Amino acid sequence: MSTNEQRRFALVAGEASGDLLAGLLLDGLEARWPALQTVGIGGPRMLAHGFQSWWPQEKLAVRGYIEVLRHYAEIAGIRRQLKARLLRERPELFIGVDAPDFNLDLEAGLRREGIKTVHFVCPSIWAWRPERINKIRAAADHVLCIFPFEPELLEKQGVAASYVGHPVANVIPMTPDRAAARAALGLDPEAQVVALLPGSRRSEIRYLAARFFAAAALMQKAKPKLQFIAPILPGLRDEVEGLLQAAGMAGQVTLLHGQSHAALAACDVTLIASGTATLEAALFKRPMVIAYNMNGLSWRLMQRKQLQPWVGLPNILCREFVVPELLQEAASPEALASATLEWLDAPVKVQALQQRFSALHVQLQRDTPTLCADAIQKVLEG
Repeated sequence: MSTNEQRRFALVAGEASGDLLAGLLLDGLEARWPALQTVGIGGPRMLAHGFQSWWPQEKLAVRGYIEVLRHYAEIAGIRRQLKARLLRERPELFIGVDAPDFNLDLEAGLRREGIKTVHFVCPSIWAWRPERINKIRAAADHVLCIFPFEPELLEKQGVAASYVGHPVANVIPMTPDRAAARAALGLDPEAQVVALLPGSRRSEIRYLAARFFAAAALMQKAKPKLQFIAPILPGLRDEVEGLLQAAGMAGQVTLLHGQSHAALAACDVTLIASGTATLEAALFKRPMVIAYNMNGLSWRLMQRKQLQPWVGLPNILCREFVVPELLQEAASPEALASATLEWLDAPVKVQALQQRFSALHVQLQRDTPTLCADAIQKVLEG
């Protein structure tokens, strides 16, 4: 089949970070196959490519064992309906973008019925839940890996894989323009700015945002001239404004309409939820304090399966605690405020961290859209 003939792929990206990855993936796929049609479940970046989303992406943006259980019936129902529709319409390829709890089972079912499958972003079997390798082996014809050490790990377990680089490493400039970002956001070019990123999921806002805003109040008391910004998804704004009011910070935190990259470019330091955004913060060369808090039972279950001492991606990739991690009970407003303020008074430490993050950035930069398209073309031809 020539690149000009029409192909039809299905994709599922279950949350904001997956939508970002899938949007970049679609750049490469559409360059290779200009007449490509894509369907499934996705967010705004995918929709901008003409992607047809059969359900709102927010339906899948749930994290933690207990939170997933609360929404299990609805999510399982979506997966059953999606699988049935895909088996009727039979796209040439299914690409699961991250969201392994949803996508791997779906991929396995489609693969058994003869639909080729690719999984984009290797589940972090090197960090926790190593037993997932068996599910990956059954689910994916090929895995597109965003970290350089992953393909060898997978191939030893009989899973075909390619390192494609981390797409975000090519989006974020090696030297971010802090002054331009501040001008765009209307921030004082000379002020010290703290970016608060409590997460993109409603469950993260529920468990983390109040702690972040209470920490901001303590930081403001210690340094009254600090400026605070917080990128928030539009659907969460009312909830966030209520939490700011409760923390006595109403009007003291500039809420941004998304714009997490602008916030990271503009800030001096970020207080940030563990997840993909921490890697983005590292690529922006920003010091950070990584925090997480979730349902207590979910936390205990996760701890039992954790294989490494680190949770944050910058620490995992650097193989040491280059930035603080304050998790669960340790993520008190007092501890969060103290650790964040410490970066503002440690310019030598910040400079050393920026050098580490610059080296990491170079390692993750690849022509990701083209490498993804190359790997996917081999799957289709294989």
